[in-house]
Amino acid sequence: MRNLRLLRTGGRRPAAAPGSPQCFCLSAEPGTVLVGSQHGLLELGAAGDSVTREVSLTAEGFMPEDGSGCIVGIEDLPEQECVCVATAAGDILLCNLSTKQVECVGSVDSGLSTMSWSPDQELVLLATGQQTLIMMTRDFEPITEKEIHQDEFGEGKFVALGWGKKETQFHGSEGKQAAHRKQTEVSPTSAWDDSRPRVTWRGDGQFVAVSAVCPETGARKVRVWSRELVLQSTSEPISGLEQALSWKPSGNLIASTQEKPNRHDVVFLEKNGLLHGEFTLPFQKGQVKVNELLWNADSTILAIWLEDLKVENSNPNSYDKVLVTAFQHAVVPPPMCTYELQLQQAVNQVAFHADPKHSGDMAVLDADNKISVYRYGQSTMNDPTVTFGVVGGNGFKAAVETPYLDKTYRVHVGSDNNEVMNPLGLRFLTWLPDDSFLVVGQGQDAAQSILRHLTAVPHVAGAKEECLNLRLSLPVDGEVISLCCSPVTKTVALQLADRQILKYLWEASTPVLEPWRTSNGSAVQFPYPCVETSITKISGEEVILGLTDRCRFFVNDTEIASNITSFATYNEFLLVTTNSHTCQCFCLKNISVKALQAGLSSAAAPNSETMRKVERGSRIITVVPQDTKVVLQMPRGNLETVHHRALVLAQIRKWLDRLMFREAFQCMRKLRINLNLLYDHNPKVFLENAETFIRQIDSANCINLFFTELKEEDFTKSMYPSLNGSSNAQPCHHPDQKKVNLICDVMRVAMEHIDPQKYCLSILTAHIKKSPPELEIALQKVHDLRESITPDVKAVSAEEALKYLLFLVDVNELYDYSLGTYDFDLVIMVAEKSQKDPKEYLPFLNILRKMETNYQRYTIDRHLKRYTKALGHLSKCGPEHFPEFLNLVKDQSQYCDALKLYPSSTQEYKDISNAYGEYLIQKQLYEQAALVFARAGIFAKALDAFQNSGSWQQALCMASRLGYTKDKLSSLARGMAGKLVDQRKYAEAAILLEQYTQDHEEAVLLLLEGALWEEALRLIHKYGRLDILETNFKPAILEAQKSQLIFLDSQKTAFLHHTSRLQVVRELKKKACESLQDYEMQNCPELDLFSETSSVVTASDMNSKYSHSSSRISVRSSKNRRKAERKRYSLKEGSPFEDMALLEVLGENVRAVETVKGDIHILLKQLVLFGYDEQAGALQQVLEEVLQLMETLIPEVWTPDLQQSSVNPVLGPNSTANSIMAAYQQKRMMAPVVQDPELLIPPKLSKNLQWKLHLLQ
Repeated sequence: MRNLRLLRTGGRRPAAAPGSPQCFCLSAEPGTVLVGSQHGLLELGAAGDSVTREVSLTAEGFMPEDGSGCIVGIEDLPEQECVCVATAAGDILLCNLSTKQVECVGSVDSGLSTMSWSPDQELVLLATGQQTLIMMTRDFEPITEKEIHQDEFGEGKFVALGWGKKETQFHGSEGKQAAHRKQTEVSPTSAWDDSRPRVTWRGDGQFVAVSAVCPETGARKVRVWSRELVLQSTSEPISGLEQALSWKPSGNLIASTQEKPNRHDVVFLEKNGLLHGEFTLPFQKGQVKVNELLWNADSTILAIWLEDLKVENSNPNSYDKVLVTAFQHAVVPPPMCTYELQLQQAVNQVAFHADPKHSGDMAVLDADNKISVYRYGQSTMNDPTVTFGVVGGNGFKAAVETPYLDKTYRVHVGSDNNEVMNPLGLRFLTWLPDDSFLVVGQGQDAAQSILRHLTAVPHVAGAKEECLNLRLSLPVDGEVISLCCSPVTKTVALQLADRQILKYLWEASTPVLEPWRTSNGSAVQFPYPCVETSITKISGEEVILGLTDRCRFFVNDTEIASNITSFATYNEFLLVTTNSHTCQCFCLKNISVKALQAGLSSAAAPNSETMRKVERGSRIITVVPQDTKVVLQMPRGNLETVHHRALVLAQIRKWLDRLMFREAFQCMRKLRINLNLLYDHNPKVFLENAETFIRQIDSANCINLFFTELKEEDFTKSMYPSLNGSSNAQPCHHPDQKKVNLICDVMRVAMEHIDPQKYCLSILTAHIKKSPPELEIALQKVHDLRESITPDVKAVSAEEALKYLLFLVDVNELYDYSLGTYDFDLVIMVAEKSQKDPKEYLPFLNILRKMETNYQRYTIDRHLKRYTKALGHLSKCGPEHFPEFLNLVKDQSQYCDALKLYPSSTQEYKDISNAYGEYLIQKQLYEQAALVFARAGIFAKALDAFQNSGSWQQALCMASRLGYTKDKLSSLARGMAGKLVDQRKYAEAAILLEQYTQDHEEAVLLLLEGALWEEALRLIHKYGRLDILETNFKPAILEAQKSQLIFLDSQKTAFLHHTSRLQVVRELKKKACESLQDYEMQNCPELDLFSETSSVVTASDMNSKYSHSSSRISVRSSKNRRKAERKRYSLKEGSPFEDMALLEVLGENVRAVETVKGDIHILLKQLVLFGYDEQAGALQQVLEEVLQLMETLIPEVWTPDLQQSSVNPVLGPNSTANSIMAAYQQKRMMAPVVQDPELLIPPKLSKNLQWKLHLLQ
């Protein structure tokens, strides 16, 4: 249910036209009303008090001049450009208002009591004075005539299935006597019933219901007839059924009223004549008379025409009551309420205070144009006019604060205006934060309004009521259809019927009405009239929001969504519900209109805090001020409260910024927000105010809950990122320390400072939560509690603390930790709280008690597999336990820890080092083993280990420590030189032969074999072996020159061959792409309708015939798989990745030539030195030609497109459908799709090395 809002009002002065109204109908022209009186027909204009056209029926003789005539029906027929009028005398008239011609198209001698046209105006139903119904066409040709009162039920008569007699059926609490009780007689109609038939059509015009007084019983019956006037059903006997009748346009119910012994109801009947629900009018029996009922077009509002009130609706507004629901305390669905306000006059409007801090205060405007102000919290007396609704009652104590009547104001808007006399003359009542009021009244013209600003007059002593005087009256050139205000910007926005928006600043020195303008100065005008408006700020700019009845949502005059069903603003947030049954929340502080439009047009992530699913058809009623409640109304009328995650987090952040930890904690606990946010929101502030946090929470259980939820991740970056992108968080001073450990330490110190007894369990939790857990410290604290001599009464006992630890830690783990404290009393205390059998642990503990202290602790540590501690205790047990110590070291490989326990000069240290070295040799860590041996003085093993590791220098050092003779040292050096030659380390082998074996010639030959020309030349001259120049040196450099020529020629040939083949492969692929593209264009003209990615052709697509080979690879062994990876680019012609194989080989050619430049440079110098200029020149020329060739062809091999695709690959994790399609259209798909993008990068030729000799040029 929703309250009705007064949009406009109008009236006719008595002197405007003669006669009193008898019936009326709306004209086809907007804003005009047709009224029938005893003198004729009137047309009232939009102003409501002016007669635009008139037709006199007395002048034509159709109505008596004495005023005794009566019009029983009027219908505007726009297609015939006339008005159909039915008189009680039986005449059916067609009146042309323009020409004032009157034509009688028919007459019924018995007179007429009712005339009713079908919704499509194809049929007209007449009720005659002889209690008959006549159905006629629009041309007034009779179709059929039937008696109103029928004895039969109708075609829809119920069929009895014979499921038992009435005497055998269950009758509830009435008992079996109900079966024999005679049916109560139906009471006749009320005395004020005019006894005229009432006719109402279903919305589709297929059925018509007629209510008429039965001549036998005097009570009314409702009969449903078809379009052909065939009786369908008759209502069951209903005592006290009244004359009002209206068929709901949606077609499922017929509304009427029923007077019961103790109340007055509106009842609903089904098409079959059975009752289907009712509701009670809020009046005493006999207080009001119901004349008529009327539904609105969409079947959402039922209007009730009473004798004393013009219009009363089925919503909670009543004659003398206001039903209020205080969402701050309880969400009570209508028609129930939190409390009721009793007033003397009918209530026209209710306005709440615009200030969020006083949002519960109300101003009630009644039909006497008085404003009653109700406030909260400033009076200790209960107001008798305020009574509880569903939240109070017998046996219940209501925790809801109720308002009290503070003041009553009489509204004075000027003596020359008629709004005071008109009970509906004021509308859009708005209570401003400065305790003044805004109202909108009707201007002199119907198309004009007046905005009035009312302020309170100083109270006069003795006066029963205060007055509101007119501070300012501003004419509005247009009809105001909505009004909204913002207490933040002190702005009021008025929407006119022509969709213009006007701005009113109530705190300005000279308030004026001016057009609402955007930041660029243009006036705002909604494209369509909006039924809801609101003022807010988007990125600091004040804007007006509007929502139409067709779900179109506007920011100023820009439409940003067309699927919004409701919206609300709350501080810097905008909440909307959509047709996709979601409730979305946006922070308007740092967002643009375009970004908001994009956010509303695209669905947010399912786990995003900005969106949540809601029930189909939900609408936002309100966002409770200074709270996180969002109240939604369902289509069936019930209310539901949700706490939108975005609002909750925003409120929590505000509380944390104000150090209101208690409020934040309670909200987070209630709404299941992870408590890590308490710290992650601002780590520095939290740590600095840890004591404040503890004092506000003031509960060990709540602090324990906080500890248990702590995690290392930053929840402001993962689960709860800020919507506005800004954060007040300050970095922590301990970035190197773990988050959980830091919080536990700071909180523990604070709790120990405040009250260590009260927060004993929380202190234990802080130790346990750390990583690694400080179980030993926690157990020691438990032990201290047990040993306490004067325990505090309020302190936690040792048993309670231990029981709590067992809740946090596995009992077996806690038992092991207690055993590791070497405190047997603590061990037994833990064991007693566990499920362990004493036979399991008591014998073991008794054995331990008999041992020497160090050996006892060694046994415990070894049992707990704490081998480092076990070795420390065992090392103190004496040399007799060293074999056991060494075995433990070998078993657990604790060599490093064991070496720290003995001085390096002891035999134990040497024995441990010997075992450690053997262990390292098994791991093939020869050099590390040699270092361990050498440090311990085990030089023989160190020598062997150094030899195996290739450290010949260290090996010679160990040989010196062992006192090797010259011959033995020479033999050792020659053996190591042979191993170095096998490793192609010719320079190091030559050093050994020269310095330790004095075999200078062999050293020179090794240098020549390794192409170390300059070092070989040095030794030849050092030892005067110039003969080697002729016998070995010169032949070697000539042979090297020939080898280099052969190598360069082979590289050149291979490079040219692979380059030409690459050009052929690329041309073939280009032709394949073009032919495939042509095929698509010819055979698939609707190609554009497909997905952009469906037509992308990759290299693997064009070679799909090879796809079977890759599937076979997947089932091979890992060794074969690695072999296949190495060979995935095959040079075989026609292979799927032949172009990549060619690029790989060409790159290897370039790098190989680049590598030999330095060697050739040294060789050229030796050739020139010994006069081989011709050979040197030839080698230099060949190398220069090869380098120039490669430098020329590299840009052709590695094209710019190919290099670009290596930087921005067409297919990959960052690719999109658009980028793939664009690359395809630009022919970039020629670049193959590879897993090695480095192959697409050209090799570099170094320009830094000056390898050429000038004298050879």
